This record gives sequence, structure tokens and C-alpha cells, in this order.
Amino acid sequence: MAPNSAHDVGVLIAGAGPTGLALAVDLARRGISARLVEQSDRLFPGSRGKGLQPRTLEVLDDLGVIDAVLASGGPYPLMMGWQDDRRLGEWDLLERFAPTPQAPYGEVWMLTQWRTQEILHERLRELGGGVEFGTALTGITQDADGVDAALSLPDGTAGTVRARFLVAADGGRGTGRRALGVGMTGETIDPHPILIADLLLGGIDRDHWHVWPKAEGGTVMLCPLAGTDHFQLLAQYTDTGSEPDGTVEGIRELIGARTPIGAEQVHEVLWSSAFHPSAAMADRFRVGRVFLAGDAAHIHSPAGGQGLNTGVQDAYNLGWKLGQVLRHGAGPELLDSYEEERLPIAADVLGLSTRLHGATRDGDDTAARQRGTDTHGLELNYRGGPLTRELRPAALPGGTLPDTAPRAGDRAQDAPLAGGGRLFDLFRGPHFTLLALGTAQLPPDPGAWAGPGAWAGPGADPGLVHAHRIDDAPEHGANSAYAVYGDGLFVVRPDGYLGLATEDPADVAGYLARFTG
Repeated sequence: MAPNSAHDVGVLIAGAGPTGLALAVDLARRGISARLVEQSDRLFPGSRGKGLQPRTLEVLDDLGVIDAVLASGGPYPLMMGWQDDRRLGEWDLLERFAPTPQAPYGEVWMLTQWRTQEILHERLRELGGGVEFGTALTGITQDADGVDAALSLPDGTAGTVRARFLVAADGGRGTGRRALGVGMTGETIDPHPILIADLLLGGIDRDHWHVWPKAEGGTVMLCPLAGTDHFQLLAQYTDTGSEPDGTVEGIRELIGARTPIGAEQVHEVLWSSAFHPSAAMADRFRVGRVFLAGDAAHIHSPAGGQGLNTGVQDAYNLGWKLGQVLRHGAGPELLDSYEEERLPIAADVLGLSTRLHGATRDGDDTAARQRGTDTHGLELNYRGGPLTRELRPAALPGGTLPDTAPRAGDRAQDAPLAGGGRLFDLFRGPHFTLLALGTAQLPPDPGAWAGPGAWAGPGADPGLVHAHRIDDAPEHGANSAYAVYGDGLFVVRPDGYLGLATEDPADVAGYLARFTG
């Protein structure tokens, strides 16, 4: 496809991993023209990122796939420690948390990466999109009006796509970041290689995640993968010069040597990969009209299960902003906030996963197990960010707002509604949500500041504002919307964060103007 004076597509996405698929789904439901290309001839086949954190589950709920996610996975099993052929006892890798009215997903949910991608791909196809397999990004040029992306096509020929914007979600070794000349700062955090593989395996129960921490040659872990009859093998190597063998023969030899499970119990190797754990982050997440997301922007140790989750949340942050610019007249400067918001978050999460990896590597079981809610993503926030306006006097320094109350920049919490349903039902979808709680009043005639369809209901235009008066009161209970948020007007961004908190209806129009043009 040759470039022309017009744009072939609004957004070109390179890489159909969890990040690229989540972004494509978000754009599709916003009515944004997008193309998703993938160098491989199929979706990624392995389990690699197998833990979906509570915040990511909320994102997947909004994207319309939570039922399939919950039906296809399961909770993490207890760990079972071993010394040779002797069981040492079970313990829990996680601190378990029950769902609450404010956070409906209490703990990490196990789902293989390949199934997560299948579910997102199925959702994308429902929305009229798809993946162009066997199509690789090979080069990028851009000007003030758009991006020309060079592609290698399935038939071996070359093509070019003209897009308004390009998102490189093609991994740490992908073309996107290198074509932009963006450096990646980081290090190999463990010189010892790791082998990870998906197996069909007999000879051991599926009730536990089995660990041989002192196996000769390096730790071995065998995790039964929820929703499948597979195990995930993770094998560390004490010899830095080792070259892991991911073949059936190599894995049989490893299982036979390091565990009491017979080599003959390895029936099939479905996928394998060897790597050195690294922690690195791109120096920039945006260059002109091109954005980096997921592993193209940050590479994590598998400890703590943060890589896939952070990438999906990159997509969720970027998708609505692209939608506002391409469809609703927002200025392109809105897109500056992607790097401003996501880069500090990625740096914090990268530090967390690196610390957890170090604790596990160094045998610090206490530190490795004390994860609490740090990995859940519910406390990550954009306080002080470029799109955050906290204008309530009670929330300012010296004010009387309780420390537990959400502030602008925080994740918008869920709560049951007095008339039935919950706040997340109001937030679900690609729109902004305006809540009036307590004595606060909605601005008059929302059509004047949000356009037609501003009120909640079927047919409201994606990207606009659904306005709700919530008639909760303190007597409705400690978990009511009023009890959680208190008095005020709250604008919830399409990605589920509080953008504006105020008591003055006049503040609403000014805040929303930058998103609607």
C-alpha cells in the first residue's frame, strides 16, 4: 500500500501481544480506524506472563472480556517445597485478599499469556478488527502530519502505511524503538540463565506449585497452569556459562536430574524459552507521532508478575487519549501526558519487580513472600500529573479530607449504589463519567459543555461525558458511594482514574474542554 496525501489509518499498532491487542480493542470500541500488525504468523504460544493483577482485571472488565478471563483461569495454588524426594510443606507465595466493595478483584488471577491474548483477539474480532499476521514493521519516517511505516508483508514484498500515529508494542527487541533511535537504560539483573517452558507432565499432583530450591544445578519450579492440563517449568542455572536446552530431550534430562519425577513423565514440550533476567526502560516513551508501549518501553524480571500488566495499562492510558485527539477534537498536546504519566509508573514498577527478583535469587524467603498489595496496581496513581485537578478545599494541605478518601489522580474506586448496581457499571465504556455526590449539583444543561448524548444512556457518544447524580447518603452504609468519596463533583477519566475533584460546577466545563476541543 503506497502512501498518499491522506492517511491510510488513524493508528498503526506494531505487535499483537497483550499490549497491542488491548490497545486495538480500546480503539475499536471508540470507532478509531486502526491496523494491528504482527511479525509472527500466529499469536504468542507460551504461558510467560501468567498472572493478571487486580488492576488489570478491572481494565479487562471495562474492555468487555472479564467473563472469559475468569472462566479460563483460576487462583494461584499454594507452594510446595521439596528437598530431593521429600516434601517440606506448603506455604503461600501471596498474601490473600478478598474482594471488597471498593475493589471487586482481590488478588492476582492465573491465566496463561496465550489464553489472555486469545481472549483479547476474540474481542477485537467481535468489534470488527483483526491481526495482520506475518507483517513486520521494518522502518519509520514521520513528519508533522503523520507517520510512514515500512512493512514487510506475508508474501515477501514490502509496503508502506501512512498513519496519523504509530504505537510500537513490538517488544524489547522490536524494530520500533530502534528505528526511533531511543536508548534503553538498564542491566542484566541476574547473570544466571533461566529456562521457562510449558509441558505436558505426569508423576506429580496439580494441587501445588512445586519448588526444589536447592536442586543441584539450580532451583526448579513446576506450576500447574489454571484452565489447562499444562505445567509451567521455570529452571534456574547456578552456572553462568550454562546454555539451557529447551528441547524435549533437554527438559527430560533436567527433570530427571533435579527432581524425583522421572524423565519419562515429560510427555510433551509445548513451548520453551531461555533468557537472562533484565530490567531496563526506554529513555523516552514518545517521539513525535510514535509511542512505545509494553516491553518496547520497559523490560521486567518475571518476579512479581508486572511486565504484562504494566503493558496492558500502558495501552489503557494511551487508547482514550488517541481517541480524544482523533475523534473529539482534543489538542495533540494531550498525548504528551502519556509519557508524563506512564514513565514514572513504569520506573516504580520496574524497581518493585527487580527487588522481588533479588530477594528470590538471594534466598530471602521473607522478602520474596511479603508482597501484600504492592503488586496489585490498585495504589498506582497520577497525583500531581498533567491531567489531575484536585480543587476541593478539604483535600488541600491542612484540609479535613480523611487520608483514606480518594483524591484526584487516584484510581476511581467502586461502590454499591443505593438503587442497585455499582459505580463500575457507570464507568464501564469509553466515556468520561461525571458524578455528583452529597450536596454537589450537576452543572446545568450538560449538552452545552459535553455535546449531544452527554447524559448517560444508550447511544451516548464514546469520548463524551455520562453525568450522574448519586443520591447516596451516610445512612446508606460505610461502603456507599457517598461514604467512599464524600461531597463533591468527580470527573472519572475513561481509564478509570479521578481527573477532577471539585465542589464548584463551573470547574467542570473548563476541565473537560481540553478533551473535547
